Amino acid sequence: MINRTIDEKLVEQLKEKMAEGLLPQWVITDPDIYELELEKIFSKKWQFLGHETELKENGDFVTRWMVNDPVLMVKNKKGEIKAYLNSCSHRGTQLCTADRGKKKTFTCPYHGWSYNLDGDLVGIVAGNKIYGEEMVKDDWGLRPIPRVESYRGMIFGCLDSEAETLEDYLGDMKWYFDMMLGRSDNGMEVIGLPQRWVAKANWKSTQENFSADPYHVQTTHRSTVEMGISPEDPLYASYGHQIVMNDGHGLNVITSKTGRSKSAFQSMPQSMWPMFQRNLSEKQADIMERVTVFVGGVYPNLSFVSPIHGTEGEMHNYLNFRVWRPLGPDKVEVWCWFMIDKDAPESYKKDAYRGYLGSFGPTGTLEQDDTETWARIVEVSKASMMKNKELNYNNVSNYLMGFSHVKPDKDFPGPGIAYPTTYVDALSRRMHEHWLDLITKDTVKEVNK
Repeated sequence: MINRTIDEKLVEQLKEKMAEGLLPQWVITDPDIYELELEKIFSKKWQFLGHETELKENGDFVTRWMVNDPVLMVKNKKGEIKAYLNSCSHRGTQLCTADRGKKKTFTCPYHGWSYNLDGDLVGIVAGNKIYGEEMVKDDWGLRPIPRVESYRGMIFGCLDSEAETLEDYLGDMKWYFDMMLGRSDNGMEVIGLPQRWVAKANWKSTQENFSADPYHVQTTHRSTVEMGISPEDPLYASYGHQIVMNDGHGLNVITSKTGRSKSAFQSMPQSMWPMFQRNLSEKQADIMERVTVFVGGVYPNLSFVSPIHGTEGEMHNYLNFRVWRPLGPDKVEVWCWFMIDKDAPESYKKDAYRGYLGSFGPTGTLEQDDTETWARIVEVSKASMMKNKELNYNNVSNYLMGFSHVKPDKDFPGPGIAYPTTYVDALSRRMHEHWLDLITKDTVKEVNK
């Protein structure tokens, strides 16, 4: 791998600007910066691959991507989940092109080499005549993804064999995932296929927009207000707390103006409430009872939202995970999963899924609002005048917002640094500071000053 560098003078300029709460706009789509991101962030950090319920039976498989690395994830005969580089060891052809399925072996369409669920090379066309006894099949199995670990059913992969464990990487976020993923006796399940589509956007913008920026909701998603789905109050998405954690992770715990949700436990069926209280700590149950929306992210490119959607009397909750897979400095492939409690009534699951499809995914109203904005950002960010233009996002995500007058709430019961409003840029600032730390680590070259 090429060890790319970045000028020391440029690093100092970036640090100075970001210390003032400013982000130079040109870094969003700069191709050299993008290559550094691939090398220093995406080749080092944990990335979400899927959920265990997508692989229900032995032999089930799904194909995924870790940016440019194709992944074949399978459940073997022992019920273990394994992940391999989805590339034949013979000539490098993509081995499996199906999104999902069930197989005992995978056969390459180019020369017919075949592999079992443990990644072993088990078949070579005319192998004895072509390769003879000198061919050692054990040396030519599929290459495993260096690290694969799971938490609460969520499967992550990492290309760095020396990376910290997934649980250490998630850190304080585990406490909040325990609320969203562990409140029910049987956990969560994925329903339907993950939706996929390509958007004109930069991954930093999508991650920030979804994980750290409730401030955009009232303007970007104004149509939901006009349709009566969202409140008229311009501060309605600000009530609650923004939680900042290490490694660029964080979330927003949104309530109502009163500090309580109109629908306890996010409008889940009342019959399930005792189960939630049994599985959660007293502090977690108190937050779950009051929250309207959880929305946040695990750095670098996993975002999630657990909302209440619907009309009065027809409100439903679900969990939406999404991965922003970079395809370039100005393009992402969006992967979008729908998850819900296994223990929820089937009729509730179906109604919640219909609500999800109307709001998220390529046909969702909220998604269309966001993708238009993201496209407008990348379309202008390559301009020559952007080289000396800083962003403070006065109407979208002002990095100066809350800089001086909003102080952390020391009484918030959960881990992390909690600010008593979500209209604050504490998490955005932390994400971009962490981004700068990562892309400049061991990559600085001296230049003439």
